[in-house]
Amino acid sequence: MAAIPPDARLVVEQQRLGFVATVNEDGTPNLSPKGTVAVFDDDHLVFADIRSPGTIRNLRVRPAIEINVVDPIGRMGYRFRGTATVVDGGDELARLLAFYRERGTDLPIRAVVLIRVERAEPVISPAYDQGLTEAEVRERWRAHFAALDAARAR
Repeated sequence: MAAIPPDARLVVEQQRLGFVATVNEDGTPNLSPKGTVAVFDDDHLVFADIRSPGTIRNLRVRPAIEINVVDPIGRMGYRFRGTATVVDGGDELARLLAFYRERGTDLPIRAVVLIRVERAEPVISPAYDQGLTEAEVRERWRAHFAALDAARAR
C-alpha cells in the first residue's frame, strides 16, 4: 500500500507550496516554506534546495521531517512525516533534476531533498466541525482574499 494516498497526492500536486519543519541544532523548530514540494512516487515527496541553507543543514544531521501542505481556500490538506535524504550529486541528483525540469522548474537547484513518507495524515479546519460545507468554507476564504486584494489595490 502506498504511503501517499491518492487524495494526498492531489493536494500536493495542486498546491505545491508546503511548510517544512526540521529541528535546529539547539532543539528549536525550523519552519520554512518550499514552493517545489512534489510527489515523486507512491512513497516519496521531494523538494528542491533553491535557497534552503538552514533546512539542508538540519536535515544532514537530523533527517526527521514534517511537511504540511494545505489548500488555503478549502482549509484541508495533509501532514506528511518521514525521513529525508539530501541528494546533492551523482546519478540520483541528475534523475531528480530531470524530474524538476520536466515540471518546468528552471531555477538553480543545489540539491533535492527526497522524503520517505512514513505517515500521511489529513489536516482539516475546525470550520468543518461547525457544520460548514466545503463550498461554504471556500466561499468565506475567497471573499477574505478578494477583500485583501481590493485593499491592496487602493
